[in-house]
This record gives sequence, C-alpha cells and structure tokens, in this order.
Amino acid sequence: MKKIGVLTSGGDAPGMNAAIRAAVRTAVTDGLEVVGIHRGYSGLLDEDFTDMDYSSVGGIMERGGTILRSSRCEEFRLEEGRAKAADILKKHGIGGLVVIGGEGSLSGAKLLMEEQGIPVVGLPGTIDNDIALTDMCIGVDTCLNTCVDTIQKLKDTASSHERAFVVEVMGRSSGYVALASGMAVGAEAIIIPEIPVNYEEIADKIWRERKRGKINCIIVVAEGASSAYTVARHVEHRIGYETRITILGHIQRGGSPTAFDRVLASRMGYTSIKALEESEAGTMIALQGGRMVRVSLEKILSQKKTIDMELVEMAKILS
Repeated sequence: MKKIGVLTSGGDAPGMNAAIRAAVRTAVTDGLEVVGIHRGYSGLLDEDFTDMDYSSVGGIMERGGTILRSSRCEEFRLEEGRAKAADILKKHGIGGLVVIGGEGSLSGAKLLMEEQGIPVVGLPGTIDNDIALTDMCIGVDTCLNTCVDTIQKLKDTASSHERAFVVEVMGRSSGYVALASGMAVGAEAIIIPEIPVNYEEIADKIWRERKRGKINCIIVVAEGASSAYTVARHVEHRIGYETRITILGHIQRGGSPTAFDRVLASRMGYTSIKALEESEAGTMIALQGGRMVRVSLEKILSQKKTIDMELVEMAKILS
C-alpha cells in the first residue's frame, strides 16, 4: 500500500479535523501518500480529491467541523455506486481508506470492503455516541459541553422569570446526549428514546419541586423521544407552569473541540493508519477502558449500543 484516502461522511462532529490531521501526519511519516476526499462518498464518486501532506493539516486541530467537508450520498447506498467508487479508488492508486463518520458511514465502508475488496478502517465520528463497542465517539464531549453551557444560561433566565424550559437536544435513537447533559445541569426531568415517556409522572415531579419553592425548571428531551412542543404542552396543560422551548439544533455539531475530543480523535487517527499498515482493515478504532482497540466493523454494526441504566436510575435520584 503506497497511497491512502481519508474522508468524512454524514453528520459532522467536533474533532474530525484532529482525526484527519493525525491520520495524514502518521501516514506521511510512514512514507505513504495521502489523498483527501471532499464531501464524503459523494466526493469519492465525483473524484473530488486533493493531495495532502504534513503541512496541509497544520492549524486545523482546534477548528470545528471538517476541512474535507461532508455530505450524505444516495448513490453510494447502491451496489453499483460502491462498484464505481472502487474503480475510482483503483484508478487513482488508492490502496486503503479511512472513513470518519457515524453508523451509516461505517456501514458503507463495510460494504465497500466486503463487495469490492477495498481495505477500510473506520473511526466513530458522531455526537450521538450511538456506536456499539466504543466508550466514546469523536465529538460527543464537545457536544455535551456546548449543551451544558447553553442550558446553564437558560437556567439563569428561567430563574428570573420563574419559568420552565424544555430543551430539545439531538439523539434520534440514542438518549446519551440528553441523559448526560441533563445530569450535568441538574435537570428536573430527562426524556430519552430508550424509556417510555410518562408525562403525568414528569408533571407531578415538577409540581412537587415548585411547591418546595424551586423557581426554575429544566426539562431535557432527546429529539427521538418526543417533541419539545409536545412536552411543553403537557406541562402547561397539567400544572399550568409557564413554559418556554429551546431547540439547540446544529449548534451542537459546531465549535472548537474540547481537549478530550482532540486527544481522542488524534489517537484514533494515528491508530487507523497503523491498522491499515498492519493488514487489520475491516475494523473500527474504538475506545475501550482508555485503550485504542481494533474491532471488526461486522461485530460493531451487528450490535445496538444500549443506554447505561445505572445512569438512568442515578439521574432519577439526583434530579
């Protein structure tokens, strides 16, 4: 293998640039050529490539987003699209691929290797933290810090006006961001997809807190569990508490990555090149117990990451 490609795919996550930087510099140090592929699998099919070297990734680690840009690609979902991608990679002499993204991106990488024999290594880059067999994904820590910082500001104005705020955060099928950020700000209620919503129980709890003299209320809801508007409507209808809604949206994806995400992404980027060099393709680099571990994509994608029920119980007690 003389040349590798690096791409970011799907939703962006803070720390992706640190992973790109580490992968490029490790590969160059080891005597490999590196091609940056713009716009994920779409850019691969469009041959939107750029040569990368040690200096081309200087000063990017502290930047949010991804310098390679990202997109979603319907054509790559088809076997014909993946065959076309393999032909393009071979034409350019690219013998291995590092794919940074979430579950969909990793699934595409797995199929590209299985069907077309292209060596791939995946890195878990998603703020949802919903990839199995890794303790943490690139971008999660930064996302949590953004959520906590924003919700703390909302608590200030909630106290001033004696209101409840319903804060909607990302997480279609995983409630990790809602659970962790809600715990960190002392939210009165946390609503996640993994647990059925009991609006009566939530309203009763908030009413008890208000009777005790609490002058603000924070409810954190994952987007996949319920709409913030639905939650607010139930709270206002049941107990008459004046409620405001804040949907954090794409601010959760942006911002300069935290030190944790920079180090995590750097470790993963470095290890991805070593995995390609050591013929351990078809794997994803995972964080397990503080160590970088190479786990087969097949094993990762055949499992669903579950929420830590101990955290759920802890949140109920501490809120």
